Amino acid sequence: MAYQLTKFTLSEAWSKSRELYKDLPFLGYAGESGISYGQVAQNIREIQSYLVSQGVSRGDKVALISESRPEWGQVYLAINTMGAVAVPIMADFSSTQMCHILEHSDSVYIFASDKTIPRLLTAPLVISGKLVMIKDGLKTGIVKVEGDSWSFAEESDLFNPASPVQEDFLYMSEEDDIASILYTSGTTGNSKGVMLTHKNISHNAYVGIDICYAAEESRFLSVLPLAHSYECTLGLIIPMMSGSSIHYIKGAPTARVMLKALELVKPHQMLTVPILIEKIYRMSIAPKFASKKVLNFLYNKRPTQFLLNRFVAGKKLKALFGGRLEFFGIGGAPLAPDVEVFLRDARFPYSVGYGLTETAPCLAGDVPSRSVYRAIGKAFRDVELRIADVSPETGHGEIQARGPNIMAGYYKDEEKTAEAFSEDGWFKTGDLGYLDENGVLFIKGRLKNMILGANGENIYPEEIEAVLNKDPYVMESLVTRMENTLVARVHLNAEKLDEFLKGLKHTPEELHRIKEETLEKIRQTANSSLNTLSRLGKMIEQEEPFEKTPSMKIKRFLYSKIISKKDGADKKKSSH
Repeated sequence: MAYQLTKFTLSEAWSKSRELYKDLPFLGYAGESGISYGQVAQNIREIQSYLVSQGVSRGDKVALISESRPEWGQVYLAINTMGAVAVPIMADFSSTQMCHILEHSDSVYIFASDKTIPRLLTAPLVISGKLVMIKDGLKTGIVKVEGDSWSFAEESDLFNPASPVQEDFLYMSEEDDIASILYTSGTTGNSKGVMLTHKNISHNAYVGIDICYAAEESRFLSVLPLAHSYECTLGLIIPMMSGSSIHYIKGAPTARVMLKALELVKPHQMLTVPILIEKIYRMSIAPKFASKKVLNFLYNKRPTQFLLNRFVAGKKLKALFGGRLEFFGIGGAPLAPDVEVFLRDARFPYSVGYGLTETAPCLAGDVPSRSVYRAIGKAFRDVELRIADVSPETGHGEIQARGPNIMAGYYKDEEKTAEAFSEDGWFKTGDLGYLDENGVLFIKGRLKNMILGANGENIYPEEIEAVLNKDPYVMESLVTRMENTLVARVHLNAEKLDEFLKGLKHTPEELHRIKEETLEKIRQTANSSLNTLSRLGKMIEQEEPFEKTPSMKIKRFLYSKIISKKDGADKKKSSH
């Protein structure tokens, strides 16, 4: 760390970074020359000057709706270092969600990318011209709507001013001032405005620097949405404090685009969700070992599996990621056990972190060299963890936390804020887990997801899903209970199924039969490695991909309702 913070605010951090690193590259696209910290400082002054001219003052909320790109971080830092409050909104939210958040948050201005504007045409702020469009810069102007089409009458580009602004609008906020309000779209379906203070965000980033190995001239490749606290704190604020550069991908991060970006950037740091590395393992690595009988035989023997992972597949994976990777952060959901075994064998520098939007986000995690199999790691510095309401049978209980990164509360919702904390002031995560004798945190599942078995035993659907997802024919799965039966919804791996069906002549009826047989084989294989109480009684094909939260968790509440309705329909049929 090149500097010490005397005050945990984003204003304090930015005031130091813009001077200390002014000649270093900061933000850009993969393969392109980025802009320096010094140029970003000037761009931020231009944004702040414009907002002041539009009447935006300290404490006002300013919405930011865009895909991850170089402009995003500049707008975000400009808002909260002038004393205003940033309201990041996911770019893939619906028009209804966006408009609701704009109204609920009391936002007075919007920065929105050209791709999101069609969903904002009915928003009062857009109609009244309180908008800056993000498109290869920041364009001021007016949106005009004619029938089903819209156009933008551009007036100026804030990044290309006629005369550069000289005035400094940096406001030295207090640690408890609100820096950002993040709206969750959680697995329970309740979107709440999480108020994060300057201290919440800056402290969490500051203590995370050493875990990420971030330093001057480190290169971050950003692939996750910046509107989520995971990417914002770890993928924007940590590199900003460290003098690192951040590289974004243009367009959707498809496999081809991602591979090209890895080749160009050769990153030192990346933040991902489990599904990315799981797809790489299950679709590119494991199938190669299964394609030949001898290799398949050797890969199913643990000693030779270890050697193949370490000296063959592991080397190729490291080369695929550019050969310089030092930190591969995984968060948002549990990592599949078989994939973690592979990463450990390969000495791939992965680190599983744990946290929530409400904790800005990290509660626990560790450097890759100290990772423990199936564990998260120890609490972040200055964060305290405890396990409450411990079950005497399992030793598991709710994970609760307190520390400088815990949110100020939910915006305009005192009731839900009170519900989120224990009587003695600890934040209730809603997750189940335990701490071992060394203080290492292990996660068992979501408290609301836990299924109580017929004999009172705790069944964790996430553990059953991990077993199902190991099957090459399974893309994703979700386990719930229907009456006294455990049921799995399975989204099949279309590529693997197409490979199996190639050359076969089949009618729709025959295809349905093959899918049913495949699902039954998946069920039997999974049950053979599950304990009696966790075995599946029924399988349902999930034809479309599961709908996800910003952190790529399945929105379980949507599918438990579907299963309940289907169950009701089955009952009606059987009663006739």
